[in-house]
Amino acid sequence: MIRSPDLDSFVCCSVCSKIIPPPPSKATFDRIREYKPFRTRYYTHHDILEIGASIQQEEREKKEAEIQDRIEKMKAELWSQAEQYKEDAVDKALKESAANYSAFVQDLKQKLEKEIREAVRKAKAEMKEYMEQEKRREIEAMEQRMAHKLRCALMECAKEKMQEVAKARKQEREVALSEAAMQHSSKWWKRSLCSWWSWFRMPWDPSEGVIKHIIRQAGQQCAAQGHHVSETVVALMVKAVVLDPKNDFNVDQILTKQDVQNLIQLCVSRLLDTTNPSLSTIKMQVYFDLNYANRAELLREHRRVLEGRLAPLLRNITDSYPRTQEEMKNVYEMIVSYVLLSSGLGSPTDIEVVREVIAALQSIFPQTALVSLLSLSKRDKEQQLKNLTMLVTGIRLYNKECGKGGKGIDDLPAILNEAIPSATQCIEDHLNACLVLAYRYTALLESMHEDEDRCKQLSSLKLKEALFNVRQYEAFLRILLSDAVTSRQEIAKMNVEFTATMRKLKSTIQNKASVDTKEAFPLFVAAFNLWSRFQDEILLLSFLTNMTNSLQQFLETQSQLFPEELLTSLLEGVTVKTDKARIRETTGKRVDVSDFENQEWLFPETATNFDDSLIQYHGFCAHAIGVKGLTLPGNPAIGILKHKDRCYVFSSKESAYIFAQDPDKFIQLNVEKAKEHAELIQLLDLHHQFGYLAPHVQLRSTDKLLMKPSTKRDSGTQTDTHILPPTIVKSYEWNEWEMRREAIKLANLRRKLTHSMQTHLSHLRRESCTQVYLPKDVSTQTKRDSSSNVPRPQIFLAGLRGGSSAATEMVKVDLTRPIDKD
Repeated sequence: MIRSPDLDSFVCCSVCSKIIPPPPSKATFDRIREYKPFRTRYYTHHDILEIGASIQQEEREKKEAEIQDRIEKMKAELWSQAEQYKEDAVDKALKESAANYSAFVQDLKQKLEKEIREAVRKAKAEMKEYMEQEKRREIEAMEQRMAHKLRCALMECAKEKMQEVAKARKQEREVALSEAAMQHSSKWWKRSLCSWWSWFRMPWDPSEGVIKHIIRQAGQQCAAQGHHVSETVVALMVKAVVLDPKNDFNVDQILTKQDVQNLIQLCVSRLLDTTNPSLSTIKMQVYFDLNYANRAELLREHRRVLEGRLAPLLRNITDSYPRTQEEMKNVYEMIVSYVLLSSGLGSPTDIEVVREVIAALQSIFPQTALVSLLSLSKRDKEQQLKNLTMLVTGIRLYNKECGKGGKGIDDLPAILNEAIPSATQCIEDHLNACLVLAYRYTALLESMHEDEDRCKQLSSLKLKEALFNVRQYEAFLRILLSDAVTSRQEIAKMNVEFTATMRKLKSTIQNKASVDTKEAFPLFVAAFNLWSRFQDEILLLSFLTNMTNSLQQFLETQSQLFPEELLTSLLEGVTVKTDKARIRETTGKRVDVSDFENQEWLFPETATNFDDSLIQYHGFCAHAIGVKGLTLPGNPAIGILKHKDRCYVFSSKESAYIFAQDPDKFIQLNVEKAKEHAELIQLLDLHHQFGYLAPHVQLRSTDKLLMKPSTKRDSGTQTDTHILPPTIVKSYEWNEWEMRREAIKLANLRRKLTHSMQTHLSHLRRESCTQVYLPKDVSTQTKRDSSSNVPRPQIFLAGLRGGSSAATEMVKVDLTRPIDKD
């Protein structure tokens, strides 16, 4: 407890720092010092509450006693006055008449009662006011105590929440390490961003990465305004802001606090601008990169998840060693469940499906054969269970084909034959609508370059950002469409193979009393493999449909910025050309190779492995990007310029000639354009120009694009070298001559004697050896010792003993040598 010198404020303690009015008296402080005299500057809540309660009780009792004494004193004074008045009245009564005396006494009595009532009323009012003040103080103190307890409870809750969040994040990281395909891209983003931000250094917070600070602050400010943005989108927006030359961020200088605050504000303003197509494009790129997977990755991930779900059941089967008949029955039922769940044909709660699986399993693996299965090693058990799954599934598919079973098995070929064309048509519809917008935006941007008045009219519209948005959407839809076409081709092949397999099974099994397993079992396995591929195509089709529907949300800003009425009015008098029309216009206009001495030009009909050559900028014109900011389709028939092992195409012959005069200049212009519009980095595949950020997603061919980063972690396993005890007889010898040699040796030993002797020097001695660590040459570096020599002070005083004169004259002589003189 502390108190200011002027007694204007009274602080409870250092914990709550609450002001308690009114200020306590000197007696209160004396009591507090008596309780804990000057041990510490601050007192705890316990001290305050304990001493305060006792002091308040004593002050309350003292106040009540004072009021009661005042009341009694006032009564005594009033009665004394009454007695005096009475005596005066008696004297007066003696002089006056008796009638006047009685009236006077009555008036005096009423006056006295009135004064007594007024005094009692005032005393009660003061007592009530005092009690109300005390009550208010107690309520305030109680509220402060409750607030303190609540604050402590909230701190504990926050601490527990942080611990739980840390625990949950740790579990998420452990799960993420096991995610093989879908989680690679997210980690790749983070590693790439961290490497890109390696040049960000700050003197004011070296303990925390600047990128984390900026991303966290920008994300929190966006969330505070109701816009929740992922960390990856925020990081890419930070990158876009820094790359933009208009923001004037110099990557060669150390960022100050003000620079970081400006960077955060610019990022937040861009992230909150939901009508900007550039933001939608960046979100679309992040979403596609984090969620898209090619056929191989998606199927691999699906199988891994399925195996993970079946792992406990498989472990129970392989680790069980039944001894009784009941235990054998339980293990066989687990095998039935595993076969049914692994095949994915039917529900395990459907009794007819379970009976069908049991019947098929018993036909190839009766319960009596369970002993031989359980005697195998764990790996052989797992392989045997997979073989049983394939055979049982093949038998059920054959029974369904013959109309004798197949309960719970959907007709996947018919479903796929109906769904694939519908999904392909849906993607094509979205693609055509997207291309229409791209053609319109391109025509408007071209008209801006041709007419200055129209440029002023359309400069405020975000046409370039909208064009880049629809072009990126087009690129992603073409990837999904390519996957859908591949699925359609695979399904057509599988239909033919499955029909042939079933026909061969019927010819092998039908109308025969016995069938050789060597003929039937491979056909059952083939039927299972084909059906598994049908199931994979169902999964791929669902994935493509979900991706197509999810990408549609990133095109919503187009309808807001450019409604159909606005586009129609802007396109009046403007010719809209399609990509195919532009290519037709330039057909036959080829580059003359003789005009260029030091340039290499390729043509589709003359170049070897033309399809394998990777054209830069995803086939867009290399000249129009940096000069006009347009994504015009390039025509390879004009000529393909090969510059520094990279191929470039152009939309016109004139553009090709201009670009070929100084390719490096226009390549740098394209890079500068990508800095202004960060979404172009992925749209034009400029990751080799910005090596600190490259996506993981593999678009068309896994052989042509970037390699997928591998996830690594430390792991160890321990196995028994020899599970069973060794049965090798080391004394066995198969060579007869070696046995003869051993027999001769033993026969000679019968006539040999072993002699030994001991001397006094060797008595009770034995050989011994020790191992020591040889001393290492170690050196350390310490501070250099140095010293300095200063002159000794030499001061002499003359005349201290006095002289002939009466007054003593002292002379001080300083003979100390100066420091600068040796």
